[in-house]
Amino acid sequence: MSLILFRTACALALCTVTAGCVTAPAVAPTQQLEVHTILGHREVTGVGCVLSNAAGRWFVVAPGRVTVERSRSPLTIDCARDGAGSAREVADAHATSFFDTDRLIGNIIVSAGGDGYVNPYDGNGVAYQSTLTVLMRPALPRAAAGESAPGNVVF
Repeated sequence: MSLILFRTACALALCTVTAGCVTAPAVAPTQQLEVHTILGHREVTGVGCVLSNAAGRWFVVAPGRVTVERSRSPLTIDCARDGAGSAREVADAHATSFFDTDRLIGNIIVSAGGDGYVNPYDGNGVAYQSTLTVLMRPALPRAAAGESAPGNVVF
């Protein structure tokens, strides 16, 4: 009889100890990012940037900070300043812990294998780089931007 009680006690102790391991820590659904724009090896100020992912869209004037909602989808950064230039870059989300649901073992332990398929755009366990440096391209001269010079034939 004591062997049955011992096995039951061990099973309960094991369940109690491992129950705390399978819960993922709560992570804020938002993240603060710092955006900088560079043109010709110098930082450009007063550049309007739109950041977007599957969770929404946000606006910031670079250099500046913006709070975005985390998502597993890439973050697209579109920046432009009249007369200076423009840029479009993409920042991928990266895993923040071993128990990220995109990883096979973490997916099985944390959610019994179902969470990654239920909500792939959830921001749990992922983050973007905290500082985003956007390399801008110079603005084209007006003649090269599509306006024809006087006397030129447009084909």
